[in-house]
Amino acid sequence: MTVPEPSAFDPERPSFDGRFESLIAAEPERVALILGDSEASRGALLAAGRAFAALLHARGIGRGDVINVWLPDGAAWLQCLFGAAQLGVLVVPISTRYRRDEARHVVVTSRPKLLLVPEAFLTYDYAGEARALCESIPVPPEVFVVDTQRGFIPVDPALAPAPYTGQPEDPLCTFSTSGTTGLPKLAMHDQRGIAIHALTIAARAEVRVGDRMLCALSLYGVLGFNQAMAALAGAAACVFLPVFKPQDAIDAMVRHRVTHYFGSDGLFAPVLEGAPARYDHWRFGGFAEFAGLGRAVVDQAEQAHGTRLVAVYGSSECFALMAMRSTEAPASQRAVAGGTPVSPGIAFRVVDPVTRSPVGDRVQGELEVRGYNVMTGYVNNPQATAAVLDAEGWYTTGDLAYSEDGGMSFVYLARLKDSLRLHGYLVDPGEIEAFLCTHADIAAAQVVGVNRPGEGDVAVAFVIARAGAVLDMAALTAWCRRGISGYKVPGRIVAVEAFPQTVGPNGTKIQKNRLREMAQSVLAGL
Repeated sequence: MTVPEPSAFDPERPSFDGRFESLIAAEPERVALILGDSEASRGALLAAGRAFAALLHARGIGRGDVINVWLPDGAAWLQCLFGAAQLGVLVVPISTRYRRDEARHVVVTSRPKLLLVPEAFLTYDYAGEARALCESIPVPPEVFVVDTQRGFIPVDPALAPAPYTGQPEDPLCTFSTSGTTGLPKLAMHDQRGIAIHALTIAARAEVRVGDRMLCALSLYGVLGFNQAMAALAGAAACVFLPVFKPQDAIDAMVRHRVTHYFGSDGLFAPVLEGAPARYDHWRFGGFAEFAGLGRAVVDQAEQAHGTRLVAVYGSSECFALMAMRSTEAPASQRAVAGGTPVSPGIAFRVVDPVTRSPVGDRVQGELEVRGYNVMTGYVNNPQATAAVLDAEGWYTTGDLAYSEDGGMSFVYLARLKDSLRLHGYLVDPGEIEAFLCTHADIAAAQVVGVNRPGEGDVAVAFVIARAGAVLDMAALTAWCRRGISGYKVPGRIVAVEAFPQTVGPNGTKIQKNRLREMAQSVLAGL
């Protein structure tokens, strides 16, 4: 195993007031990105970004304008980002999973001047669909078709260089909220916040010159974007997988001797299970738990590969990886979402959801966050922005949590809307799920609540049996009554083959809304 070179950046760097392109100015000969058999250097990316800025400038696009990037991960995507930063232009990504109506919402909301689409990607006609959706928009953007197979977008060398007008306070990129209960909002972050976070994560994750970051999550999602920016800030290479396939991820881990890999627990599981040998080069990994596999992947990574995975916390509004567990902690702690903020520039507090007053350690409440990492607002949605950002800069997350260690760290429990009020007690459904999973015949569990008139919330548990096991629901309920407080015992326990899931920008998530619909049907006797 080779000894990596030291980091190219000062881990104590407290602020960022320079040009955004300085993130990739050092080590110009180093590889910046790898996609299949193609790769590009940091110097090439820097030059390509400047060329794209010239292209935008020639089209009359400048500071304060917006472009939509409906492209797969790779050289062109990053070129657009660095070119836009030079001019102070806002990049609003569109998920390549989106189809016409979903993309139309983003375009209408963001009001771009330019919409970039791939000439060919998978089997979807992005160019044709983009032109069709623009026909119904009063002021449509120009549709710009990109041959992503060629790498960087070619730019006429005769174009005059663009001036560097971008400023650290200029909005640079947005990330869509989940949109599980309505149309997604576009959380906007400025150049300074993105740069500081990239440098901070590079230092916290010990990203070193020449390292390799497996980027299995898309750049349009906040976790995929933040890990890629951290790789570039630390002079490491981004190893892109535009379409996640477990075997491709395994091959990339081995072929490129990947040192860093962030993702969801659902993305880690198959890469760990299918590993042909020990990933002895894999030094750091962090995961967001969406599929209930957190403890399993923590144990497997350490036992099979010697990598001490850590749970992380974040969101579109306050960045992914804004808090994480310590690699020095025992597995039982490293598997719990939350942790310590990654920078002194990030503050948090837990408040009573009704009075908004801070509460003490280990008292459940709503998590609030303030710092460089918090969005500047939702694009063209001042009402939604005002609802979650106060005058002092505190962002109301909507997450149920509690602080610990004298307010130094926190534990994320659930979305506040997913928490249960059972017989007057506020209950984290994860507590019931964890207990159910201690049963020898249960492989996984999900608990949701249904509010019934005169009763309040009723907990309904959905469980997946281990291979070969047959669950007796009456016996299982009796077992619960012996093991947990009576008010926490689910009103109904239902065996299912699988949980409803959806694939999002940050990985596969269990659809709590669909589970609540199923629970309502169960309680209605349907």
